Amino acid sequence: VQLQASGGGLVQAGGSLRLSCAASLRTFSSYAMTWFRQVTGKEREFVAAVSRNGSSTYYADSVKGRFTISRDNAKNTVYLQMNSLKPEDTAVYYCAAKFTYSPGNYYFNNMSYWGEGTQVTVSS
Repeated sequence: VQLQASGGGLVQAGGSLRLSCAASLRTFSSYAMTWFRQVTGKEREFVAAVSRNGSSTYYADSVKGRFTISRDNAKNTVYLQMNSLKPEDTAVYYCAAKFTYSPGNYYFNNMSYWGEGTQVTVSS
């Protein structure tokens, strides 16, 4: 199983980036997907989650209204559209998957699989 995150980079404050996470999961639509981020020396923190059918989403307060999580089950990919970026959004962003029988549930703990991160740097 491989989760490959991409789309990170360097952007000025106020700018936008779109992260993608391509999954090699055979039944991608059976997995709820979640984005986390981590700054070196700090604990990993939850960013956004989406249910396996895309009907439910949940966001950390720090990104609500600026970030949008979505998924395309036909492409085995989950996205994180990040707008109005702030320097405090600088981190390594990770995607994670959790198998679930519940179509409308999202998760931010006990994830089944983790991907490699992608660095997002927001300059002031």
